[in-house]
Amino acid sequence: MSKIKETSTNFENKKILAEECSEVYAANILGGQWSLVICSWLLNGRMRFGELKKFIPNITERMLTLQLRKLELNKIITRTIYAQVPPRVEYELTEIGYELGPIIRQMERWGEKHKRLL
Repeated sequence: MSKIKETSTNFENKKILAEECSEVYAANILGGQWSLVICSWLLNGRMRFGELKKFIPNITERMLTLQLRKLELNKIITRTIYAQVPPRVEYELTEIGYELGPIIRQMERWGEKHKRLL
């Protein structure tokens, strides 16, 4: 997947659309399959990297790291580092991240219904 250059017309169009349309803004933050899966698991409470990796076996460690960083940057999750040896890091949804719960559950119901149509 290629990254859109910030100087391109396509990037500007996406930026303008996201500024004008809150749904597009939200989709840009949560876009891609991994963000939703990560948030779904974190709805159950805080988890460590290894736990997330275990529950999402098809994701590579690199992709999981990138997605966690993106979610943290967008304030959907927090990362807590505990000063111990070995270091322990836990991820948890923020208040606004937990607000995704009803949305994710509704998407799950919609997905199940839509799958039956195909």
